[in-house]
Amino acid sequence: MANDEKKMKSITYAAIDIGSNAARLLVKRIKREEGEVKFSKEIMLRVPLRLGFDVFKLGKISEKREKNMMRLMKVYNLLMKIYDVADYRACATSAMRDAQNGIDIIKNIKKNIGLDIEIITGQEEAKMVYNNHIECMEDRNGNYMYVDVGGGSTEINLLSQGQLVCSRSYNIGTVRILNEAVTDGEWQRLRTDMAQIAGDYPGTNIIGSGGNINKLYRLLNDNEKEPEQGRMPIDSLRKLHGSLKALSVEDRMAKFNLKPDRADVIVPAGDIFLTIADIIKAQYIYVPVIGLADGIIDGLYARNKPAL
Repeated sequence: MANDEKKMKSITYAAIDIGSNAARLLVKRIKREEGEVKFSKEIMLRVPLRLGFDVFKLGKISEKREKNMMRLMKVYNLLMKIYDVADYRACATSAMRDAQNGIDIIKNIKKNIGLDIEIITGQEEAKMVYNNHIECMEDRNGNYMYVDVGGGSTEINLLSQGQLVCSRSYNIGTVRILNEAVTDGEWQRLRTDMAQIAGDYPGTNIIGSGGNINKLYRLLNDNEKEPEQGRMPIDSLRKLHGSLKALSVEDRMAKFNLKPDRADVIVPAGDIFLTIADIIKAQYIYVPVIGLADGIIDGLYARNKPAL
């Protein structure tokens, strides 16, 4: 046992990702064994708070959803204590950015639970994860567009030969679309930017991020298994998206075994990915099956490396 303890040391980090559709808790244990650092997932929870359905319609988070958010943050805080988390970061994205009462809710959570939550910008959100994605790719050559589709916004990073060229954020998300809260001007801004990128960086393909693209990839492969990173041809996505779009939300749930909070947002997510893919003439979407929470934990590890 003594020899094993000398050879191995571990530390646990947590990430809380409060999105427009769901709030996630990810806890990972980082272990150093024989000089090699290994990451292992301890727990991953996703709860559909659906904050965006209030914010993009009313401009603020309702009292009911605020109470549910408070309850969930209490649970997540207790779970972090159970897992002996050494450090954590909690980030709120598009819905909380737009909510008139977002800052007040965060202050109440800090006062009553002791949990610190940051509202991050769209570009900061994107930068947290694009490095994580590109490091997972076997081939860094060529042009790639990292596209993260969320409930409230879509974050885009253009990567050329493994280097970040530009970052953009658009108020176009699945929950916004369902609430008819995306302006024509924002769609036009996206299309104009994508057309310019297509001209300057031909042959660009997509790195997809977010729960919807992961689910679409899983549906195309084997819904009963955990998805592994790989390529999803645009033609295959288009065919699946057409099948989903032709069905009602209830029929999507029955035919594709989707939860209610996935069955409604998965179609607008496909609309966004296909819009971008068509403009830049992408052939496939590379799906690493990781997201913002993974990027948060990578950042914690980088900041605290001396601790391990």
